[in-house]
Amino acid sequence: MESKILDGLNAAQREAVENYDSASLIIAGAGSGKTRVLTSRIAYMIEQGVAPYHILALTFTNKAAEQMRERIAQMLPDGRSRYIRMGTFHSVFSRILRENADRIGFPQTFTIYEPTDCKSLLKTLVRELQLPDEKYKPNMLASRISYAKNCLITPGAYLANTTLATEDRRLQIPEFGNIYNLYCKRCKQNGAMDFDDLLLQTNILLRDCPDVLARYQEQFKYILVDEYQDTNYAQYVIIRRLSERHGNVCVVGDDAQSIYSFRGAKIENIFSFKKDFPGAKVFKLEQNYRSTRTIVDAANSVIARNSKRMEKHCFSEGEVGDKIRVLRAYTDREEAELVVGDLRDRIRESGSSWSEAAILYRTNNQSQALEEALRHKGIPYRIYKGNSFYEHKEIKDLLSYIRLVINPLDDEAFRRIVNYPARGIGDTTVERIAQLAQSRGLSMWEAVDALVAEPVSDPVQKAIVRKVTDFVTLIRELSLARAHKGLYELGLEIATRSGIIGLYRNENTPEATSALDNIEELLNSMQLFHEQREAEIRAGERQEDERATIEEWLQGVMLMTDMDKDDPQDRDKVTLMTVHSAKGLEYEFVYIVGLEENLFPSQRAAETPDGFEEERRLFYVALTRAKKLATLSFAEMRFKWGNMEFSRPSCFLREIDPRYLEMEPDPERRESIQRPVDRREGSALDELRRRFDYRYQQKPADAPRPVTRPVVVQPTPSTRNMRSLGVRQAGDSLTQAPAAGRCGEYAVGDRVNHLKFGKGVIKRIETLAADHKLVVEFADFGEKTLLAKFAKLTKI
Repeated sequence: MESKILDGLNAAQREAVENYDSASLIIAGAGSGKTRVLTSRIAYMIEQGVAPYHILALTFTNKAAEQMRERIAQMLPDGRSRYIRMGTFHSVFSRILRENADRIGFPQTFTIYEPTDCKSLLKTLVRELQLPDEKYKPNMLASRISYAKNCLITPGAYLANTTLATEDRRLQIPEFGNIYNLYCKRCKQNGAMDFDDLLLQTNILLRDCPDVLARYQEQFKYILVDEYQDTNYAQYVIIRRLSERHGNVCVVGDDAQSIYSFRGAKIENIFSFKKDFPGAKVFKLEQNYRSTRTIVDAANSVIARNSKRMEKHCFSEGEVGDKIRVLRAYTDREEAELVVGDLRDRIRESGSSWSEAAILYRTNNQSQALEEALRHKGIPYRIYKGNSFYEHKEIKDLLSYIRLVINPLDDEAFRRIVNYPARGIGDTTVERIAQLAQSRGLSMWEAVDALVAEPVSDPVQKAIVRKVTDFVTLIRELSLARAHKGLYELGLEIATRSGIIGLYRNENTPEATSALDNIEELLNSMQLFHEQREAEIRAGERQEDERATIEEWLQGVMLMTDMDKDDPQDRDKVTLMTVHSAKGLEYEFVYIVGLEENLFPSQRAAETPDGFEEERRLFYVALTRAKKLATLSFAEMRFKWGNMEFSRPSCFLREIDPRYLEMEPDPERRESIQRPVDRREGSALDELRRRFDYRYQQKPADAPRPVTRPVVVQPTPSTRNMRSLGVRQAGDSLTQAPAAGRCGEYAVGDRVNHLKFGKGVIKRIETLAADHKLVVEFADFGEKTLLAKFAKLTKI
């Protein structure tokens, strides 16, 4: 009999599910049902006799892994799905590292440092090395270390590389190699790994321990990887190592959705898969089940311009749907009002919930105007920022106590909580403890633990002992409690005896109440983890000695993000997020704002061909999040560094086939639109608005530069407005009005200084109705466009 697992799959999906016994590349277009194919393939493999124990499935979020496991469990209700090793790269390999930590010199209870811990440690190292902190900034250092680790460049290899040393000198950070080396040594000394170490150290483990590699190669005979286009070099090498013996690797991905190069993702991984696995079969999932035909065809018309792409033709057999609407605003504030007003009307007309709408932007700082507009209209919203719950101070403080109880080598946890709540242990005392620990080759906790236990005659050490004795006693007793307390009971005792709960109860403020609610949620997650593990033991899926431990719970928490949380309070709210955060999500109504040159596409990304193509892929991802309706918007002027600057509509607007676009009313009708008053500019803004109306109506030559190749446009009522986006019509001229060479005191070639942007050179001067537009190339900020009347430039 035919397997029920295959029911409902189309021909392409079915083929990808059934052919599981060789290397496979599944190219899955947006909305093509890739998760269903991946889960069906795993369930089908097990049904056909593959042992779940031999399957390794890797995802990029815990939520995706949980959803996949749930779907497989529904297809195979006998419980076998629990034996699949499934999860994110970081969660799966952190478990492997704990199983073999001693082989690479780490304790089994190693701490996973979050980004703030890493930056705190880097600040300490810069201070110890007496380096200028304005050059050696923690964010920059952390980013550079992360990139090196994801490229599998160890500190030793970095220090030996003359090219990297030259680059560091050019960036005025010649000591970076030493900082990287000390950072890794200090992490190891603290019994800690950062997120990137979970991949780097796994590679080191598999490279240096052939017996460990052989064991996992024998265990993982079938490897499946979701979102393969997002893998970095470190992940790629792990997959290659584990699959060397059997070659049964199935990767699912879409080159058109590769958007994470900034964090090390290599689109080449998916392009070179057939070269890496010569016998690989290729399956293409091209039917989009998510979006209307208009949205799918419009997205195709954009992504087709990329030169680096795999050949596929995505299509939809759903309804045609409405055209993609383009909203044009005078300013970023008006753009927010137009978008929010339109969103409110759409939700009311359709009867949908607020959660069916999302507003996507290129950079986080664009959310402020949107938040104001949403609040003004009383629309509930949430901002998705990655891992905000675990960024709350009370959560970080409590987790630091738990980390130190588990791992006494963790200096960053010690620094955070030794004087919290306040115990009279100031920064000077903390630094003296650090110096003592360094001189004895101990962690800070070990140093004070030994100091309290031994007779002390030195006055400085006596002062330290007097201040830290109570803290040492507390941590000792909490460490002993681990042996006989349940998971939730231990968490509650740490939260209570540390003084954190009492501190917030005494404050009696709304903020303190919110903090207590967050602490309660964290403790509840301990109880839930315990209950889930007990249920697995009762079902015979785990042994009696595999009860929940605080170490396992903490590991899960440190690898958790907001995308893995499902807060009931956020279920009926409009979502605001960056396009990068929206990957993998879908909404009925999607608004993509800020479609302007140097914003989307971003100026930095557009400097290279590869960067520009990734920006186009990012726009493709944004557009294909929409199921029913996509709306695009741009502002003609936007505040940047306190100045109102002109904005040019994004080239991506011109790249969409005009058949799929619907423009807003003509400029002549714009006066009927109710605009909010922008208090920052007053009458000056009104003058700019009038000038802009005149410029669009009377001087079409000043419109944004046209595309370099003709686009045939079918006559429509909105054809006249296409010119404002730079889409060329039949008979249009490709030339622009000549730029002026001088205006008042300014001339092309003048060297000038700006209060915000610093030194620059005037490249072009363009004549407007009542002013001049200055295009200035600044040394540190690139090209900026300013109105001469408001530029406030000083000639050098």
